[in-house]
Amino acid sequence: MVTRRRTDGTRPVAADATREERADREAPESASAPPVSVLRPVRAGNGFEETLEQVLQLLRLGLVPPGDRLPAERELAQHLGVSRVTLREVLKALQDQGMVESRRGRYGGTFVLPRTSAADGSDELRRRVAAVDVEDTLRFREVLETGAAGLCADGLADGGAARLRVALEATQGARLEDYRRQDTLLHLTLAELSGSRSLAAQYASVRATLNELLDCIPLLVRNLEHSQQQHAAVVEAVLDRDAEAAREMMREHCAGTAALLRGFLA
Repeated sequence: MVTRRRTDGTRPVAADATREERADREAPESASAPPVSVLRPVRAGNGFEETLEQVLQLLRLGLVPPGDRLPAERELAQHLGVSRVTLREVLKALQDQGMVESRRGRYGGTFVLPRTSAADGSDELRRRVAAVDVEDTLRFREVLETGAAGLCADGLADGGAARLRVALEATQGARLEDYRRQDTLLHLTLAELSGSRSLAAQYASVRATLNELLDCIPLLVRNLEHSQQQHAAVVEAVLDRDAEAAREMMREHCAGTAALLRGFLA
């Protein structure tokens, strides 16, 4: 669309420009704009979780102090390599947790709010983190989970397929307050159906440690929806006897959980 140039040499905003795009152009830069060079492109598969991890990193590291405005949506989305829809879902989740605030108008944008003591469970989370090696736990969990998924795909015992479907359906119909328990049961079912008692026992121990950490971070609806899609994909691959696909989808699922925890731990 062609626009006529003003006498001062600038072009007027196109008539069909969105409100958000106009706000991005008109809003002033923060006096202490964070170095967007710390952001890295998000990998495919866990866009929401990894975007959340990186935005949380900006906040936790103090790169955007309370009262300051985050970089414009278009700039953040460009550096992260995600759509503005995904970015807005992340910002909405952070707003729901009282960490940022969206302001409209000519000088609007997303502003960082002062942190309240333990408002997001971070104090309790850090206490629990001090008692475990988080990275070791996450790596061991991934090894056990991907191994279990592959073993299940190689062949389920009698009744195994039915048990797996029931466990998956339970997570899909779970209330928010009961979701984590049903999620745990689904993963334990996969471990038990792997045919290795040692693997199942080790996974139960790791999952108990993981839940101690997960219980200290918020349940984010967008993340749960994504997890459900991954759960369904893992179960489908297992039932199709596609061990490679089952392992790869479980690895991706574990990476999403790890990204969430690292984001809240930063």
